[in-house]
Amino acid sequence: MKKLILMTLIILASQLIHAQKYMTQNGIITFYSKTPMEDIEAVNNQVSSVFDGDNGGIAASLLMKAFTFEKALMQEHFNEKYIESDKFPKSTFKGSIENFEKLKLSSSATNITVKGQLTIHGVTKEIVASGTMSKVDENTLKAQFTFSILLSDYQVKIPSTVKDNISESIKITTNFTYKKV
Repeated sequence: MKKLILMTLIILASQLIHAQKYMTQNGIITFYSKTPMEDIEAVNNQVSSVFDGDNGGIAASLLMKAFTFEKALMQEHFNEKYIESDKFPKSTFKGSIENFEKLKLSSSATNITVKGQLTIHGVTKEIVASGTMSKVDENTLKAQFTFSILLSDYQVKIPSTVKDNISESIKITTNFTYKKV
């Protein structure tokens, strides 16, 4: 019995040693809205994300109130009127890199496609994003991907009085520097 327990512990330990888990707690996500009236950009540099180097899985989470804007009034309207950050405080993503098993990471940027479930404003939708990933060193990976969403898909309502100031389509860009854990 002791031998069985010892062998099980050795197998589990070897799996943990060989697991390729990477993490960041200061990933960056920006979003951009372009209209003839006004461009709006916001940055959140407090994004937590985990990358599984064994299967290409990616998960990310952020607090909506951590987005910063050029103008304080934009930030206030974003949190109180549009995103309703008190009611929907977080946004999450869970997905993976397509065809990860064929991917050969190197110091050169390798094109990737990320597919998964994005939750914003309490609504979850599938997204597909294109981007790049590279290996900085044995313990560090960089990933960047971009995609667009429609505010209406996430039930974000824009009042008619400001509809010309906010685009229905929002471009989202992620930048993650993962460290091996």
